[in-house]
Amino acid sequence: MKEDIDTLKDDWLTDNVISFWQEFLEREYLKQYKNANIVLLRPSMSFMLMQTRDPLTLKEALPDFTRTTHIFLPINDCRNPSVAEGGSHWSLLLVSVVDGVAFHYDSLQPSNRQEANHATYQLSQLLGRRLQYIDLLDAPQQHNSSDCGVFVCMLMRHLLLKKLLMAHAKEKISMSLGDKAVDAATGRKDILRIIEGFRKEGERRRSRSASPYPKGSRSPPRVD
Repeated sequence: MKEDIDTLKDDWLTDNVISFWQEFLEREYLKQYKNANIVLLRPSMSFMLMQTRDPLTLKEALPDFTRTTHIFLPINDCRNPSVAEGGSHWSLLLVSVVDGVAFHYDSLQPSNRQEANHATYQLSQLLGRRLQYIDLLDAPQQHNSSDCGVFVCMLMRHLLLKKLLMAHAKEKISMSLGDKAVDAATGRKDILRIIEGFRKEGERRRSRSASPYPKGSRSPPRVD
């Protein structure tokens, strides 16, 4: 939607933009790793998990985590389930199910600490195992009030592509991002460029599939 794309210029990113980014990462990268059992949980599902009184009631609505090794959850500070696109801050929770640890990356510390801690507890109830919560205090920090969603998208890509998918089996990797810099302006341009690329590709496909014959005609044109 135009409203979602407009937020990429200089505003707070919507659920739809973050969901698009997750789908892009899944289709362009994650699907190439057949043995990877990593889930990018959509913002709406993360919010639903945080709001429910009994996480076990969501088992049918959420992905099957039986074989999942890692889960990415966008965390929103909205506490009113009746407000669409509510909240004022995004952060990222990366749960290593295999290690029983939840890493929280907040670009405006400690804004979402309570929400991320609660999400960790809710997920532990759903998974049926204890999760240790860790705030990554060296997470890159934003310098305004609107770049949090961009930070979530960029850190998600970095953690997925440069950390998890690059690691060998049973290899221990550091989840610290102390040496990671985030250029939010470039990140916004990257997402816009990718969206524009998909839009143009969609137009090309529609153009190729369009009938060469006049509208409403089932016959090819005849000549005198």
